[in-house]
Amino acid sequence: MPDPNRDHHVTRTGDEYADAFQRLLPLGQAWPRGEDSILMKVVRGLTRIWGDFEIRASKLLEMESDPRTTIELLPDWERNWGLPDPCYAEPQSIAERQLALVMRMTLEGGQSREFFISIAAMIGYTITITEYRPFFIAMDGCGDCRVYGDLPPDPMRNQWGQKIMGARGDKPVLDGELSEWPNYGMGPLENRYYWTVHVDTAKLTWFRVTSGQCGVDPHLRIGIADDLECLLNRWKPAHTEIIFDYSGLQTGGDMAGTP
Repeated sequence: MPDPNRDHHVTRTGDEYADAFQRLLPLGQAWPRGEDSILMKVVRGLTRIWGDFEIRASKLLEMESDPRTTIELLPDWERNWGLPDPCYAEPQSIAERQLALVMRMTLEGGQSREFFISIAAMIGYTITITEYRPFFIAMDGCGDCRVYGDLPPDPMRNQWGQKIMGARGDKPVLDGELSEWPNYGMGPLENRYYWTVHVDTAKLTWFRVTSGQCGVDPHLRIGIADDLECLLNRWKPAHTEIIFDYSGLQTGGDMAGTP
């Protein structure tokens, strides 16, 4: 049963138009209906263009009106949304351009770890984030101040109500797991205005039929994180500075185009 909340339209072919047209013709020996008759050949020749137009219009309705699948109208979508983004210096595949368009249309911004990690994942990178603050006497402890996850409650929180993160700093500490190192050290108060983005995997862009351009896109492109650095620096809190860490970089991220 069709979904009543979804738009539907009927796409008719040239043959269907021809069948409908011939029913409107007069009856009699001068109006033969045989497939080999001159009249029917003329009818099918005249109505074929109607089917071609309707199929073409259906394609525009179903594909080109959706920013996730548009191809022919992609340049028009990009022009109206201020794309291409200057953060993407390297040539983009069609799939990457579609993704950049959807991101421009849907992202509302944020300042949480989860927001920046999800943005990196959308463009093919795996990252973790480390934040810093100065050491405060009577607030911080000396030595190894890590804790083991003890659930419930879920998630564990410290005395200030903040989530205690796991060793990688990308999710709350699990039951029995050792937490991350406290991110403080000796230094000025300005330490709190820095945070490190650890880029764990390089982005791999594979060629995909319908999302790549033959003769233009290579079978595989290994991209450096210029786009990631540009985007995160654009969306970071204005008073902070990001340190990008590539010391643990591995090849594994996959930006696989989807039609």
